[in-house]
Amino acid sequence: MIFLEKIIPQKPRVALVDLTGVIGGSLKPQPYVDLLLGLRETDWAQSVILNIDSPGGTTWGSDHLRMGVQRLAEEKPVVAFIRGLGASGGYMVAGAAQKIIASPSALVGSIGVISYHPLAHELFQRIGIDFEVTKSTKLKDMGAFYRESTEEEREKSQALVDEYHESFVQTVAKDRSLELEDAHNLATGEVFTGNRAVELKLVDEVGDFEYAKEIAANLGNVPHGQVTRSNPPRSLREMFAGSLSQNSALSDAQVLLSNQILYLAPSFAQGSLLKLLK
Repeated sequence: MIFLEKIIPQKPRVALVDLTGVIGGSLKPQPYVDLLLGLRETDWAQSVILNIDSPGGTTWGSDHLRMGVQRLAEEKPVVAFIRGLGASGGYMVAGAAQKIIASPSALVGSIGVISYHPLAHELFQRIGIDFEVTKSTKLKDMGAFYRESTEEEREKSQALVDEYHESFVQTVAKDRSLELEDAHNLATGEVFTGNRAVELKLVDEVGDFEYAKEIAANLGNVPHGQVTRSNPPRSLREMFAGSLSQNSALSDAQVLLSNQILYLAPSFAQGSLLKLLK
């Protein structure tokens, strides 16, 4: 694409990037980071709209994607449009844009961190399966599904969650020019409507996609507001792996059931599990 642009000049446009699904699940961060860095270098993309509908996801994936947006925003105007859900890691990614627009009824926020893992030791006991574990140190199998956590392990897990949470709150405070105490007060894990999020300074304005497009076009000096959708190409594996919807649900479910620390609003991501159970 970049090579062709050097031969055939492209008209200036607004690039539209869809960020939909669970980050680290159906929304794979690396292809999008590659795309954002490519848009940073192209001449035709004068500004970018991030079309966000995400409950968040993994901490590493959200951080990685956010840094990609941040790098892009250093060079070009970026407008985040939260059309449905911009929660937890999804909101963190939006915060790296210069401007956040949300639809009035969008759900925004869920600033917080969660960590959970399934416990199956009682199930294995019922069917007569036990586990013999050899480990180098007492915390090596911390978070294992085959036994309950010790009090020390719970304290260690809580300390990690608290560390991630403080980092998240500081990021929000910096992005939105809030006092740290005010950001902490908003970091309850709850979501707010787009209208309320404007009052709380989590979002700049409410509006529809056309309004977000108009802002992006003005910021990038794009005549007539021409928009081109720009998303990562699907891999051969994705193309031949069957139903895209089913694969997305499976990817999201793997994140929901994994033993990870998450920037995620779980209640808004459980549809993937229900899809698989149908």
